[in-house]
Amino acid sequence: MSIATGYFDDVIAKLARVRDTQDEAIAQAAEICADTIANDGLVFTFGTGHGGFAALEMFPRTGGVTGFRPIVESSIALMHHVLGDQGTAQYRFLHTREGYGNAILRSHQIKEGDALILFSHSGINAVILDMAVEFKERGLKVIAVTSVPHSSQVESRHSSGHRLYEIADVVIDTGIPLEDASQFIDGLEFPVGPTSTSIAVAVGHAINASTSAALVVRGETPMIMVNTNSNRTKFAHQQNDRNYAELWRRLRSREFSAPEVR
Repeated sequence: MSIATGYFDDVIAKLARVRDTQDEAIAQAAEICADTIANDGLVFTFGTGHGGFAALEMFPRTGGVTGFRPIVESSIALMHHVLGDQGTAQYRFLHTREGYGNAILRSHQIKEGDALILFSHSGINAVILDMAVEFKERGLKVIAVTSVPHSSQVESRHSSGHRLYEIADVVIDTGIPLEDASQFIDGLEFPVGPTSTSIAVAVGHAINASTSAALVVRGETPMIMVNTNSNRTKFAHQQNDRNYAELWRRLRSREFSAPEVR
């Protein structure tokens, strides 16, 4: 068997495990998201590093529902330069610094009724826990997409002592093992072929689609993004512009929250 075939088999097996064991948790997450969107709130999504990819996929994205709001903090989301601007040195420093997550939230005018989805493979770093703790303290719902097998084997890097799966209202366990990469090559010490990002993105889309289904059951009409590169481009742009207008309506209804002065 080739490494490529082994990798695809591994991804398929892990997706099947999520499908077979996390359906109830995904349904619970979708109910929270549907509650939030139906009541004019926003479901914020966030992840650091590769976790940010799953957060970004939630909106705007073909087939996605208006009401998700990705938070992308470039300094801890983009580290592809490795060296220089937005390098890994800055990433390693910032995503472990407590208080940074609270500062990020302060810039997004969070209000009563909002919810938060955190994509974090390890679920232990300070920025992720800052956000989870603040949402919980404000009585807002937190959904975790994380690896319990990984997180349960490492210690929290936050003063709360918690890991994400220990404080979230709903936990969707990706089941990804501690090392993430799981393909072994004879003669090579370290495993290759990470799967955490692929599984997290799939879980995000499952939550997104389930949220639309939950809204329809309630008699609501979810505002869905449409692909613009088909044979109905003009219609798609008009539809998506209505979605963006709806997002703007939700954003402009919020109270301004100034940066904290120390």
